Amino acid sequence: QVQLVESGGGVVQAGGSLRLSCAASGLTFSFYAMGWFRQAPGKEREFVAAIGWSGSSTYYADSVKGRFTISRDNAKNTVYLQMNSLKPEDTAVYYCAADRFRTALELAVRRDRDYWGQGTQVTVSS
Repeated sequence: QVQLVESGGGVVQAGGSLRLSCAASGLTFSFYAMGWFRQAPGKEREFVAAIGWSGSSTYYADSVKGRFTISRDNAKNTVYLQMNSLKPEDTAVYYCAADRFRTALELAVRRDRDYWGQGTQVTVSS
């Protein structure tokens, strides 16, 4: 079955960096747009970043643009989220998502995605 497994979360001071990874299995990774979402306590899940199935398109939430970078390695079936200049408001559980044959924008705006990971906690202390 399809599995998306996130890793790389942790506790970091404001201004620091973290790199999240999401390893996919059970699917043809190169066919899927991949994205990151996050959910803070008491808030709804929100879009963070996405990369299209072809790898040629990326899309970011305004709140992370210029600080976060999404990338993918199809040979390793893995998508990454490099997070720099972290702020306390970036604290959340970060989820990986996969959506077949979508562009980055489509993954960001669709009502649902094909698959979700279980999440990894990111805590940014002030």
